[in-house]
Amino acid sequence: MHIGFIATEYPHKKYTKGIGGIGTFTKNLADQLIVQNHVVTVFVPSQDKTEIFEENGVEIHFIKQKVCKGFTWWVNRKYIQEYINIIISKNKIDVLEAPEWTGMTAFMKFTIPLVLRLHGSDTFFCHLERRKQKYKNKFFEKKALKNANVIVGVSEFVAAKTKELFNLNSSIRVIYNTIDVNNFTPNHSMIENKKLLYFGTLIRKKGILELADIFNEIIAKDSMVTLVLLGRDNIDVLTNRSTLELFKEKLTNRALKQLTYVSSVPYQKVKDYIRSAEVILLPSFAEAFPMTWLEAMALEKKLVTSDIGWAKELMIDGETGFCVNPLDHEIFTNRILELLNNEEYSQEMAKNARKRIIQSFNSENSIVSNIDLYKSLL
Repeated sequence: MHIGFIATEYPHKKYTKGIGGIGTFTKNLADQLIVQNHVVTVFVPSQDKTEIFEENGVEIHFIKQKVCKGFTWWVNRKYIQEYINIIISKNKIDVLEAPEWTGMTAFMKFTIPLVLRLHGSDTFFCHLERRKQKYKNKFFEKKALKNANVIVGVSEFVAAKTKELFNLNSSIRVIYNTIDVNNFTPNHSMIENKKLLYFGTLIRKKGILELADIFNEIIAKDSMVTLVLLGRDNIDVLTNRSTLELFKEKLTNRALKQLTYVSSVPYQKVKDYIRSAEVILLPSFAEAFPMTWLEAMALEKKLVTSDIGWAKELMIDGETGFCVNPLDHEIFTNRILELLNNEEYSQEMAKNARKRIIQSFNSENSIVSNIDLYKSLL
């Protein structure tokens, strides 16, 4: 089979805008399909210029954004549609997949079946954050969902919530996000004592501002603990200011001295940052089924995560790490200190985290489900 992906982002040296979960997922699935002797083409729309290149057997198309004052959204979509349909015909692509984010495929018509995978829509995240949404985003997302041949959720939570929010009658199949555990191997010799790590976009919905208050409490109890923030800064949706600056303003002077910020590193180097941390902190309020959690668990790390929605499908509180409401700063703080100070117990939980990924969220299992999905549309 030949599978095409429309991606909002893709990990490649020429892509410089920052990589999130959709990009990581797409690359992982593309690599797995290549190993299974399938053919993969990836389309990354709205770039500065049109380029075509190949990496690890995957043909990647950067598609230049078409601008037309007042009508860019329409002209650009139609240009992307035309470009992709030409390549579909030329390369004999069988099935196309896209994320639902902001309804990027709304008003596009393709000559082959379209799979829409739910990584979390703008509607979904606005609902979880209790934040006002732009009308056009929900309109486009609903249009895109209605036009898809098949809808797939990356968790039961995102599938059920999407059906509710868009009042969908169609069924949504669930194929969990997974990870190739062979590419995420632990190395505990790299661990730096009492080093905490948050990795991901610096954005309010991921609980980053709660983490500032939590870190202040940790430093008050143990001044030797350090924190690394790894990820692209983001303009805060409520204050229109840098999230990093908001984070720093909340810190005490003692906590600020123990903070290190790293804006971005090559995709492969993220693993080394995870390996070097003693405890990983993932206090998010809004996710679908986050790749960052899978990566940390596969690397056999001590974890404190949020306890919301999707978390209960992935983490087991007290067994694979701790799950805590990010608003409960005192409990979150105590759980972190417990992992730092109880070596035997915390190491056992870290081992359990990797075992859970191997048993239930290993890509060797999910690739079969994804291939069966694509075949069912031929």
